[in-house]
Amino acid sequence: MSNPLVELHIKDHGVITLELDMDKAPKSAANFLEYVNKGHYDNTVFHRVIPGFMVQGGDPNSLDNDPNNDGQGPANEPMLAAEIRPSHSHVFGAVAAARTADFVNPQRQSSVSQFYLVENRQGARQLDGQYTVFGQVIQGLDVLEKIAALPR
Repeated sequence: MSNPLVELHIKDHGVITLELDMDKAPKSAANFLEYVNKGHYDNTVFHRVIPGFMVQGGDPNSLDNDPNNDGQGPANEPMLAAEIRPSHSHVFGAVAAARTADFVNPQRQSSVSQFYLVENRQGARQLDGQYTVFGQVIQGLDVLEKIAALPR
């Protein structure tokens, strides 16, 4: 199966191109692609930015005027079964599914909409084995770094 490419157009900063891994995380990659094709991510923002670590987006709550609910996701949003594999590594530019903490989500199910991009050049290997990695930034790592450098 070929891996689809997705372009994230970041207003005023450029384009990030993602390659989704349909072999290692087929359900997560297909789910993300479905959300892309539905326009779910249009005009959403990266609501959680931790320089030297990652940027997180995909929450439709980021479209409203209440920044306090960003990252909480819609009420009763379904979860997606985890596809955590030993071969999934949180390298620089990895694309992974966000999720709630283990104490409320011991199965480590993924958010169906929220995702993050690893912004640390050395990666975030401490997350290996804990989150579903379903893609990789193949172009636009400089844009990812620009996002992390923006004022918050």
